[in-house]
Amino acid sequence: MSEYQYLEFLAVDRPLTEREMDHLRAVSSRAQITPVSFVNEYNWGGLKANPRDFMRHFFDAHLFVANWGDAIFMLRLSREAIDRKTLKAFCSSPHLEFEKLPEHWLLTWSLGETEVYDRFDYVEGPGWMTRLAPLREELLRGDLRSLYIGWLRAVTTEETDPDELEPLALDGLDQLTAAQQALAEFLEVDIDLLAGAGGDSSAKQKNAEDDAALDLWLDELPRAEVRGYLRQMLAGQGMAAERALKRRHAAWKARFSPEPERGRRSVAELWQLAEQAKQVRLIEEDKARREAEAERKKRRDARLANMAQDFPRAWKMAHEEACKGHAHAYDAACRQLVDLRDAYKQYAAPAAFQKEFQKFMAEHQRRRALVKRLVEAGLRRVG
Repeated sequence: MSEYQYLEFLAVDRPLTEREMDHLRAVSSRAQITPVSFVNEYNWGGLKANPRDFMRHFFDAHLFVANWGDAIFMLRLSREAIDRKTLKAFCSSPHLEFEKLPEHWLLTWSLGETEVYDRFDYVEGPGWMTRLAPLREELLRGDLRSLYIGWLRAVTTEETDPDELEPLALDGLDQLTAAQQALAEFLEVDIDLLAGAGGDSSAKQKNAEDDAALDLWLDELPRAEVRGYLRQMLAGQGMAAERALKRRHAAWKARFSPEPERGRRSVAELWQLAEQAKQVRLIEEDKARREAEAERKKRRDARLANMAQDFPRAWKMAHEEACKGHAHAYDAACRQLVDLRDAYKQYAAPAAFQKEFQKFMAEHQRRRALVKRLVEAGLRRVG
């Protein structure tokens, strides 16, 4: 198997200068470099620079995948977006790490070991950045579920103790965004573990109460403060205004909401929920299979009934496919004959089918590839 690596960097907060792009071209003459991106693929060798240095100085998002199973996603975001205590709570394994920069956090999600070595190739690689990049905006808006998914990767690989508690009791794990679902897929988080963690979420019960509390808080905001936030938004600082409002609201909730938050669950409890989710999934999958099979049978029965209305026409179609003399046509002829056999069995007489089938074989018995297919389909005996 040949080697394949795909790297992509994305600049979000500001475009690259000409000088910065020249610096990047000196590192890699083959890369596709624009004011907002750096993309390269390797079938041998690799990037002659540290991707972290690129992130520290130039970019806000980075993706690396290789066809031997490596998968890394990085985000750089303002240190105002998340406090260090929160990051330390989530970043307890090599699958999710953070680095403190002068004005930013550098977050890194890593797949680690995988048993699916061929999942990242030249087809899959280029699509991941588009799917994962929205996570940055979500984090800047205070949505921490992507951090929780990174922590769940360590739970999936059994690198956590059964008694270890989840970092935070987050709501909304049962309603992940498209980017968060993509991250869970990227990190190969156990699907039942993810469903179990979300299935115990209390978000649905709390929605109405939260909306009422939010309205109360908004009514109490001083008019001058509201004007300040609006001015920030009109000045193009909407994200900063949103972060400030969310911090203000969180502080208010902590002070005036007497109801305790949902308790944090242990890893062992999450696996119990995962087992429950697995049983539900298996039941739903079995139901879906039975419904799909019933639908296929219904369509086939209708096809056989229609075929029985004009057997001569159906035999003519089988002969025409056989006469084309190539593999796809032989496959079609074989399928047609199987349907004819079953249609005769259901709507006519098997003996009548055998009589017509002998005529068919007399005309086409020298077509060895076709005969082989008929034997495999149980229509003709060997010899």
